[in-house]
Amino acid sequence: MLKTDVECLYSCDTGGWISDTYWGKYKTIHAAVVIAMFGHIIIIISALPPVIANPSGALGCFSVGLIFFGIGVGFFKANISPMIAEQYEHEQPRAVIKVLKSGERVFVHPIITISSIMHAIIFFINVGSLLGSISMVYAEKYVGFWLSFVLPTCLFIFCPLVLLAFKSRYIRSPPTGSSLGKAIALIGLSMKMKDGWSVNPVTTFKNMRAPGFFDRVKPSNIPESERPAWMTFDDNWVDEVRRGLKACSVFVWYPIYWLSYNQLNSNLVSQASTMILGGVPNDVVNNLDPIALLIFIPICDKFIYPALRRVHINITPIKKITIGFVLSTISMAVAAIIQHYIYMQSPCREISGYGYIDNCREVLGLPADAPESSFKAPLTVWIQTPAYVIIAFAEICCSITGLEYAFTKAPKNMRGFITGVFWFSQAFSAAISQAFVPLATDPYLVWLYMTIAILSALGGVGFWFNFAKLDREEEALNALPDSLFKGSKNQDADFAALEAQKAEQEKIRHAQGLDKNPVLDS
Repeated sequence: MLKTDVECLYSCDTGGWISDTYWGKYKTIHAAVVIAMFGHIIIIISALPPVIANPSGALGCFSVGLIFFGIGVGFFKANISPMIAEQYEHEQPRAVIKVLKSGERVFVHPIITISSIMHAIIFFINVGSLLGSISMVYAEKYVGFWLSFVLPTCLFIFCPLVLLAFKSRYIRSPPTGSSLGKAIALIGLSMKMKDGWSVNPVTTFKNMRAPGFFDRVKPSNIPESERPAWMTFDDNWVDEVRRGLKACSVFVWYPIYWLSYNQLNSNLVSQASTMILGGVPNDVVNNLDPIALLIFIPICDKFIYPALRRVHINITPIKKITIGFVLSTISMAVAAIIQHYIYMQSPCREISGYGYIDNCREVLGLPADAPESSFKAPLTVWIQTPAYVIIAFAEICCSITGLEYAFTKAPKNMRGFITGVFWFSQAFSAAISQAFVPLATDPYLVWLYMTIAILSALGGVGFWFNFAKLDREEEALNALPDSLFKGSKNQDADFAALEAQKAEQEKIRHAQGLDKNPVLDS
């Protein structure tokens, strides 16, 4: 799992950048499917009985398959959610004023619908996760690993077929050339000016957050004779870059959240094996998480959030993410409490300390067919349910909101890259979680869960205090007028039509009062 996550660490951003710059999202997704399919096939080969008979060879083959699979998954993750959301955005690109039959004038805001789309994406991901993981576990138990890998590969074949079948119906945003390079050059130009770089990194960071940092490098503020050759964009694109940078700064905090989430498929699975399973494989129990998501995603999206909006309680993305940190803290605290009781009630517990449960049956000299209750703590595995359900709510608040934030805050010609930054945070968290490996063993597991709970709590507090001001700018950030600059490949664009569209956006901003509340440059 770590190797796959490390490959994703590099390929998410790369896949997003390639789609934005060269291939477009549709072609990049095709490439991702081909690469991942190749990895699938190699993994199947590694699990065939003649191959698995040679452990070292099978492990090498499996590792190669994981590398290709990880690269493909990274390319896919960075592009699939932006492409799906763009199908709706094409029909409803901006907030509009509509007059109902009753004569009431209302704002129709696409941000709410995009949020629902992201909820639907995660919902269907978990449909596949639930069906696939359960079928794979039992296929491995009763037949072998090779069949458990064949099952998802067979379903994966349908991906390119669906993409090709509906190609004519998709809105396929073309690549726009290197916008990332221009964004980096823009930041570098501002840093070269007064109050930019400093030998003190804290001062440099403060300078980048100071009011006017981006305003001073808007084309309108630089004489045409002094503008660099690469400055082919307008002022609005500078505002979009600033907004995208804010999104990236939000994602910097996400590895702390992912530390809690990553326990689902590792230590919580191991914890399940130390309790009374009643014939259920311990790696099936963690499907409580996707089950909870399938139940509560529609409830949150269709009932809870609309009800809150009706009473004028607007839970913004920053607030949702903060709540997600709180929930992940509670989930890890629950896991720590469960682990404490496992130790205290273990038949192998030492009088003065925790029980060492890994080899309890051997220590007690019990036969292989001894009942579970004779060498395990008398606790049913289903007491893990609260931990899984709470972390599922944290996913709704953090994971779904992160995808939404990446799409709505990124410049349109950098959405793949910004989404890649979001997924990069998960892969990076998987890498740094290796620092906790010394605690992932008996009798230190209580300390492991409590350490992660404390980190999540501190992360939530730090996150809110760092972004409370950004939270107040949410509506203004969403209402920024679109830039006419689409990239280096838009020379043939209908600029008259774009200017008319821009004027219409300004009317809507004026009606909303957002032109009187400009976004702060900090």
